[in-house]
Amino acid sequence: MPKPTSLNATHRAAGARMVDFGGWDMPVNYGSQIDEHHAVRRDAGMFDVSHMRVVDIHGTPAAAPRDFLRYALANNVDRLKTPGKALYSCLLADDGGVLDDLIVYFLREGFFRLVVNAATADKDIAWLTALAGARAPGLRLVPRADLAIIAVQGPQAREHVWRAVPGSEAASAALGPFNAATFAAPGMGELFIARTGYTGEDGFEIVVPAVHAEVLWRALAAQGVTPCGLGARDTLRLEAGMNLYGQDMDESVSPLESGLAWTVDLASDRDFAGKAALLARPARRRLAGLVLTDAGGVLRAHQAVHTDAGEGEITSGTFSPTLRKSIALARLPAAVAVGDTVHVQVRDKRLAARVVKPPFVRNGRALVQ
Repeated sequence: MPKPTSLNATHRAAGARMVDFGGWDMPVNYGSQIDEHHAVRRDAGMFDVSHMRVVDIHGTPAAAPRDFLRYALANNVDRLKTPGKALYSCLLADDGGVLDDLIVYFLREGFFRLVVNAATADKDIAWLTALAGARAPGLRLVPRADLAIIAVQGPQAREHVWRAVPGSEAASAALGPFNAATFAAPGMGELFIARTGYTGEDGFEIVVPAVHAEVLWRALAAQGVTPCGLGARDTLRLEAGMNLYGQDMDESVSPLESGLAWTVDLASDRDFAGKAALLARPARRRLAGLVLTDAGGVLRAHQAVHTDAGEGEITSGTFSPTLRKSIALARLPAAVAVGDTVHVQVRDKRLAARVVKPPFVRNGRALVQ
């Protein structure tokens, strides 16, 4: 049986269509997926993302979380100098494959916070626990099943949150992107509010005690924030050119072939898990965007892509509600360049598509034609 989040009954009472996603019972939509998508692009929508796992890392002077994460993560946590600052990174296997992508928050020298994906959470925690046992035995990894996460995204998201949650404006008005703060809200407990998201729009991801999640959800709804499901979340993140674990990356592929080279610090002398494998295996493929230029189909995952430089494959594809065109991310031979025309196998037809550089949409604005 899929696991329920603390908002499961709220979703069902609202008539949400529920699906099993990574072992969790999650809403895919509440009615019109297209309307939910446009609500985020034009105003504000909210998502229950409590299936994602918060993992707190506590250390001691003899077992510092920063020293541990320097090796555990492909990105360099030494870039995190100010409390509340966040960093996106991959977690790599020794062979350079992507175990997960995550966000790490620096709260203080003895305390860092990770937010990892739902389907990989147990595997991530086991891998980190084993690594800590070998390299930092005094470290404590604390999975926080007592916390829920609600993401509020859209051009008016911050204003909606500030009206719905007492104290949120004072705590978060000065936060830049990828920064977080903690504050107490009446009836909602201690909230951790981060200016991060997965839609290409402004907004917050709010970590709330699970027992207070429904209070926060209803307060946001009362201010006009639209409940949104996984369907809209997927079309929004793909328009924003953001990877989905298990489709655009996984343990079988290098981050250098997944559009994630910018999250991997190969420039410094710092060693990290998977670094030697990445240096020994240069990228031969690249993740690129596609826009379908022929009529007669929709781009979908696993469709073959025929190029002059060899074969590729779509990793994620959809019809873009914002662009009103079919778009995709595809892993292609490295020689394929932006602007090239390729052909996608859509059932029994080969349809032309143009290679573009993601994102397709950001902050409500189309970036490709």
